[in-house]
Parts: sequence; structure tokens; C-alpha cells
Amino acid sequence: MLLRIDPESEAPLFAQIADSVRADAAAGRVRPGERLPAAREIAAALGVNVHTVLHAYQDLRDDGLIELRRGRGAVVTAQAETLEELHHDIRRLVARARAAGLSPDALAALVKETARDR
Repeated sequence: MLLRIDPESEAPLFAQIADSVRADAAAGRVRPGERLPAAREIAAALGVNVHTVLHAYQDLRDDGLIELRRGRGAVVTAQAETLEELHHDIRRLVARARAAGLSPDALAALVKETARDR
């Protein structure tokens, strides 16, 4: 797993870390049951405060993507497979929209509208 952050980005560092883990899950680079690196390891590797990494892990826990287990650390849940499946579905949807000549903004608007229709 390769976590990426952009210090120049306006997005908070914890959000960038969490988004990087989500992207790895969607791409199938992290699997259910896999342990994520310790927060201290990530903090040292990225040059950020350990609390920044812990904040990212808490967001991922709140999303159901990881479980935080005392003594075992952060463990990826089965939701990683769901993200990977959705990622594939979204790729197919984008390809269909592109073939139909639909702009990315129009597709995003359709998705948002559909999500509100629940």
C-alpha cells in the first residue's frame, strides 16, 4: 500500500490519507482482513503527526472500511470488496456515458440526482 499526500492541496492531510486508503480498497490493492500499517509508521513515513493518521483511521472506521482492534491495529473489513465492485461498476457507467456523448458533469449530476431519490 502506497499512501499519497499533497502538502500543497487544500484538502486536510487526514482526509488525503483516508482517501488514499479508500482508493487502494477500490482498486483492490488492500483486501479484507489485511492489517494497515501502524499509525506511527505512516506518520513517520509521511512526515505528519500521528494524530493526523489516527484521525484518518477514525474516518475510515466510521465509514465501515476498517475496524480498529486493540493489539491488532487497523484491519480492513469486507466493505473493501464492495468498494472494489462499485469501482468496476462506475468504470462501466463512465464508459457508457462517454460512448453516449454525455459530459462528466452531466453524469455527475445524474448520479447526485439519483442518490437524492432514495
